[in-house]
Amino acid sequence: MAETTKIQMFGADWCSDCRRSKALLDRVGADYEYIDIEKVDGGPERAQEISGRMNIPVLLFPDGSHQVEPSDKDLQAKLDELAAI
Repeated sequence: MAETTKIQMFGADWCSDCRRSKALLDRVGADYEYIDIEKVDGGPERAQEISGRMNIPVLLFPDGSHQVEPSDKDLQAKLDELAAI
């Protein structure tokens, strides 16, 4: 699996959890790449490869960890952890 220097978020516009996580990333000014799985070839397969699940959003972090459908609290905790590194 390729390493990333910024957060990658795999999602879709129709997904309310995706919109919520994206709003949090925008609100805190996170450096991330949004990958719309409906518009990017191989997007759904890549998200499933990372998470082993069909659920979105999938967030891949620079430290190699990932979250699937995170709550705002869990996502914020991970962002705080990454900022402390």
